[in-house]
Amino acid sequence: MHDLRRQALESGKTVSRKAMSREASRATSRASSAHNSHSSSRNASRYPSDDEDLGSQSDDTAWSTASLDDLADNPDRGNDQWAEELADRVQEILDRKRSSVQGREESLSAYCRLSKYHFVADEIRSNISDLLAAFSRSVKYESSVRETTLALRALELLTVTSLDETIYENVEPLLTRTIRDSTSNSVKAAAIHCLGTCTFFGGAGEDGHLEQMTFFLDIVASDGQSIGAVDDAASVTAALQEWGFLATEIEDLEEESEEAVGIFIDQLDSSEPSVQIAAGENIALLYEKSYTPQEDDDDEGEDTQSDSDLNSSNNFDEPKLVKRYNAYHNTPELERQLQSLASISSKRINKKDRKSLHNNFTSILTTVENPRRGPMYSTAIDQDTNRHYGSKRTIKIGREGIMNIDRWWKWIRLASLRRILQGGFTEHYYQGNSAVLDSLPVMMRASAPLERHGSKRAKDRGRLRTWEADE
Repeated sequence: MHDLRRQALESGKTVSRKAMSREASRATSRASSAHNSHSSSRNASRYPSDDEDLGSQSDDTAWSTASLDDLADNPDRGNDQWAEELADRVQEILDRKRSSVQGREESLSAYCRLSKYHFVADEIRSNISDLLAAFSRSVKYESSVRETTLALRALELLTVTSLDETIYENVEPLLTRTIRDSTSNSVKAAAIHCLGTCTFFGGAGEDGHLEQMTFFLDIVASDGQSIGAVDDAASVTAALQEWGFLATEIEDLEEESEEAVGIFIDQLDSSEPSVQIAAGENIALLYEKSYTPQEDDDDEGEDTQSDSDLNSSNNFDEPKLVKRYNAYHNTPELERQLQSLASISSKRINKKDRKSLHNNFTSILTTVENPRRGPMYSTAIDQDTNRHYGSKRTIKIGREGIMNIDRWWKWIRLASLRRILQGGFTEHYYQGNSAVLDSLPVMMRASAPLERHGSKRAKDRGRLRTWEADE
């Protein structure tokens, strides 16, 4: 493992140990996932202000902070004219015949900013189909990398805002073709994220989820080769993250678990922390899913110990979890790899990435060792009982409240919504966006009056109040 790791670090590639051989052996059963496409270098340009979404944050999946203050920092909150500005921008987007590439880029950038920082469901309701068509045209023609990427972001935000269940069937062929055939790796990565969002929120159903999970898994297994993005870390990371996001919605992954864990283990040898962390989180999710709540006909025993016994928690009503199957055939070897990453000390890795790897893989290892344990800040051993204990992950969102993240599926969904909505997360939450509310059945406890967020519309929905809820 160390020789392979050194080779990866020296080459700067995201290669993993067995991906190429596995891809060859899987070509017959999954031939539809391997298509010829143009390969190009990743677009290195970055756009300021509203275009921050064009880049990928290296710590999107990392436990690097205890607070998501960035999600509560809405720089557009004081914009009283946002609805009028949005209406103007929508008209500009729809009037393509009299627009230029630069003009469309600016209109799309403004739309992303406004629909991210405001819950615009009422304002765009009558234009959903037209906006869908306009965004799709910008993606299809790919006049510029910036226009295409912004159109993909706009499509994600439209999907999360409208919850229109026809979106997936309308855009899936286009997004799949873009992922395979675009000449820009940054467009491919953005399209992978967009496809994941449209699958989850756009009416795909379980069959659609499983189909796209297979597609994303092929991208990961081939290190991006199946879509013409060989060793592109952004594309592989996006595929890993979206696979995990969709997997949170699938109740039973017993048939998929062995192969998927094996593929994710290969990516633990990547030279890119973002790839390693996303792969590790998916492994933790699969181990977590191998345990389900105890049912009436289950026998009491060691495998029905409750989470509250293991996690030093005051939540005594948590369900007892029972092991249903083995997530992977060689857990001891996996634990050794995770332990190596949790304590990695290579000077080839910068201090920030090293700390991120330590924090993430300590938490991931904790779950693999006992899948009843969800994401934790830290773990320790009680010297008297020799049992592990730790504090559950609590995310503070600005001054408004907290989320207790006691399961990996909750963290993965929160991380996905964080990527999509960023500073607009709390606005969408308190304004009643069902995509956010229904995806995160966690407790949020408000610690300050929330009226400053709101309009009469929001108050009428009953979403603005100091509250506690458990699901």
